[in-house]
Amino acid sequence: MKQVTILVPHGGMMGSIEMPRQVFSEVNAYLESTGKPPLFRIQMAGLAAQVPVNNDRYLVNTDAQLKDIKQTDLIIIPALEADMDKYLAKNSEFIPWMVKQYKGGAEIASLCVGAFLLASTGLLTGRRCTTHWRAVNVFKRMFPEIELVEDKIITDERGIYSSGGGLSFVNLLLYLVEKFAGQAPFIFCSKFFQVDMDRKAQSPFIIFNGQKDHEDESIRKAQEFIEKNIHQRITVDQLANMLALGKRNLERRFKKATSNTVGEYTQRVKIEAAKASLVSSRYNVNEVMYSVGYTSTKAFRTTFKRITGLSPVQYRAKYNWEQVAGHIMKEN
Repeated sequence: MKQVTILVPHGGMMGSIEMPRQVFSEVNAYLESTGKPPLFRIQMAGLAAQVPVNNDRYLVNTDAQLKDIKQTDLIIIPALEADMDKYLAKNSEFIPWMVKQYKGGAEIASLCVGAFLLASTGLLTGRRCTTHWRAVNVFKRMFPEIELVEDKIITDERGIYSSGGGLSFVNLLLYLVEKFAGQAPFIFCSKFFQVDMDRKAQSPFIIFNGQKDHEDESIRKAQEFIEKNIHQRITVDQLANMLALGKRNLERRFKKATSNTVGEYTQRVKIEAAKASLVSSRYNVNEVMYSVGYTSTKAFRTTFKRITGLSPVQYRAKYNWEQVAGHIMKEN
C-alpha cells in the first residue's frame, strides 16, 4: 500500500487540500468494488493537530503531525494564499522534511501555487515546473534558477510534479492515479470527476497584464507606450530614442523588469487586445488583426496560436459569448 501524505500548510487553500483526498479515496473505492484491495493510505498532515486555512476561514483537523511521519511514498503540496513571503515563512518546517523524504525515495507533487513551497526546498533547481499563470512573474523573481514553463498543465521531472493554475491540479492528480494505479482507475476517475485529460496547456486561459511590479520608471513608461499604441509597429530604437536610453541598456533593463524582451512584450500586449476583441466584438479576424497592428495574416495567426494555443477562429468559437450562447440554444 502506498502512503500518500497531503500537506495541510498554514494558509493552504481548502479545495486543493480536500480534492486530493477525494481522488485517492475514490481510487480505493473503485478498486474495492472490483474485488481488489485499496492501494492508497491517505493522511492529511500538518505542523499541528488543527491548522487554519483559506485565510483562517476553515480549521482542518489533521490525521497526523508531520514530526510523526517517518516515511511516505507521495507528498501532495496544496496551493497557498497569495502572500507568499508570509506563508513560506509560516510553513518553513515542511522544507527539511520534504527534502529528507524525497532523498528517501518519496515523490512530490505541487498543486497550482504550491509550487512556491516546493521551489523553496531547492529540489527544483535545474528542473522545469509550472504554476498558475497569474503567479508567473512573482515566481520568476523569487526563483530565477528554476525553469518555469508557464503554458503547461503538468510537468513531470523525475518524481517531482507540478500543475498549472486553477482546477488543472485535478489533471495532475489523475495523471498520478494512472501512474500508480493503472489505466482502469484512471479512466473511472476521469469520468467520475468529469475531467478533460486532453487539455495539455493553460495558454488559452492566460490573461496577460504585464509586469509592472518593479521600480524602473523608464521601463514602466515604455510599457505604457506599448499598451496605448497597439495599432502601431513599435521598435526598440523608437523606444530608446523616446526614453533617451541606449538600445542595449533599454533591452537589458526591460528584460530584467518584465521577464520579457521588448518584442515579446509587444506581441503579448497585441495578442491580449486581439483576444479581447474576438470575445467582445463582431469584427472579423482580419479586422481584429489590423486593429492591433499586424498586416500579415500568417504572422498574426502564427503568433496568436503560439501564445494562446488556439487559432483566432478557435479562440472566438470557444470564448465569444454570443457564439457560445447560440450553440447552447441550438443544442437545447
